Amino acid sequence: MSIFDVLTLIGGLCLFLFGMDVMGQALERRAGNSLQHLLGKLTTNKAAGLLTGLGVTSVIQSSSATTVMVVGFVNSGLMTLKQAINVIMGANIGTTVTAWILSLGGIEGDALFLQLLKPMSFTPILAFIGIIFYMFCKSDKKKDTGTILLGFAVLMFGMDIMTGSVSGLADVPEFQNLFIMFKNPILGVLAGAILTAIIQSSSASVGILQALAATGQVSYGAAIPIIMGQNIGTCITAILSSFGTNKNAKRAALVHLSFNVIGTVVWLSVYSILKYTVQPALFDESATLGGIAVAHSAFNIACTLLLLPMSSLLEKLAYKLVPETKQPEQLAELDERLLATPAVALERCHALASDMGRCAAISISDALKCLEKYSPECAEGVKSYEEKTDHYEDIIGTYLVKLSSAQLTAADSNESAKLLKIIGDFERISDHSMNIVESAQELSTKKLVLSDAAKQELSRLTGAVTEILSLSCKAFADNDIEAARDVEPLEEIIDKIKDQLRTNHIKRLQQGDCSIEGGFVWADLLTNLERTSDHCSNIAACVIDAADMDLHRSVREMKSESPYYKQKYEVYAAKYLN
Repeated sequence: MSIFDVLTLIGGLCLFLFGMDVMGQALERRAGNSLQHLLGKLTTNKAAGLLTGLGVTSVIQSSSATTVMVVGFVNSGLMTLKQAINVIMGANIGTTVTAWILSLGGIEGDALFLQLLKPMSFTPILAFIGIIFYMFCKSDKKKDTGTILLGFAVLMFGMDIMTGSVSGLADVPEFQNLFIMFKNPILGVLAGAILTAIIQSSSASVGILQALAATGQVSYGAAIPIIMGQNIGTCITAILSSFGTNKNAKRAALVHLSFNVIGTVVWLSVYSILKYTVQPALFDESATLGGIAVAHSAFNIACTLLLLPMSSLLEKLAYKLVPETKQPEQLAELDERLLATPAVALERCHALASDMGRCAAISISDALKCLEKYSPECAEGVKSYEEKTDHYEDIIGTYLVKLSSAQLTAADSNESAKLLKIIGDFERISDHSMNIVESAQELSTKKLVLSDAAKQELSRLTGAVTEILSLSCKAFADNDIEAARDVEPLEEIIDKIKDQLRTNHIKRLQQGDCSIEGGFVWADLLTNLERTSDHCSNIAACVIDAADMDLHRSVREMKSESPYYKQKYEVYAAKYLN
């Protein structure tokens, strides 16, 4: 094997790894909504979790990527540890799909049908279709489809180059001796684990093994322990990704490691007993590309069949290795591991933004209680919710900015823009709650008392504001278009209530029923409550806009032509206007 063969091998390996990475990333983007749907269907049912892990990994062609996502999901609270265990097991089976695709290169025969099945026969066609999609299509989905095809073509060309570059090793005695040495099961496992840990992909390391097997010098006796070791080596990615996560995420990474280590120890023991007692002739035969794919699938399925019934024991082991400790309550965070799957990252942002909306609504509700009966404890409670909404705005906004640097689909980009607008409105609502508390404190400190008439009027306004807050939060959290459409007529009613209350206050002021000092506080209260309803209107407008409706046109029509708008307006007018 000359230096040029070595350089060709390195080049082929680089193309192989690059193609696999590009294809995997494009598959993740293309299947983003499907991944989100699959995760939404997750239950504690073992079969559902197993099939989810298998399906996701088959799509993105990487158990490491799936496991890293799982660590991120557990860290973010999207998935429980019990669910994660089943998904990880499924991911180990799903990763074997790559080996089956690569095994097509070992098809032999002169028949036209068999020739067409060989990757080097159809890969150029896929590359041609891929470049057309990538260069000439404007749709993000079609561009991603083109990238998938190009990534696959590069992967297969890299595999072909590797296979060709190592073909000369068949006659090299040192190479033959190397794989004779790997017939020692322990050395084989170590070799597979180290290689996979370095390149952080069991699919890639199995591909390299298949390329070497094309020389005819790799026996099944050497290949099987290497395959077992590859399953251990692939755990390094999840272990590294668990650094800096919460305890459950660390446990998920340890479950992945313990699952593969236990499975390897058990089946390596079985393999060793067979090797040194029965001595099957198969172990001395030269491994084929298809044979390696079979061995890879059989081993991963056997590990799953062995440990799936004992998943609860794996969970207990994880808790033993990472024991629970009492920690102070921490505010929610967003896991950057989810940035690799924008659709799921946006779903998590939406969930946190919904929590933010609830905090903003509670802050207004508690501020209104302070208005009825002020106390430092009540004011402190409102302040804590306001600080939570500030924290939410900071982490969600920062996260969305980071997400914008990824390749987003048009739908994901619109969702990101919508979230950025809405979290700003939620944060301003909580600011108004603090302003209301300040007004309540001023009334208490200066011993100012609102008249009975003013209190009755204010109760109408606060009731309307409470309802519009509930509607806007529901519209956003559930993407409820009907609730969003109810917001605009109620917002107009609140504007009219404010004008009524301001006019009535001026009359009371003229009659001497209210003080000038109390009037300033009254004006501040009306302004903060009315502006809260304005932000609710903005939130509902974003929800309507995201539903592919012409926002400005629809609002204009609602006020002038829509029977629904007029009907809701009359309902709210009867409820809140005199």
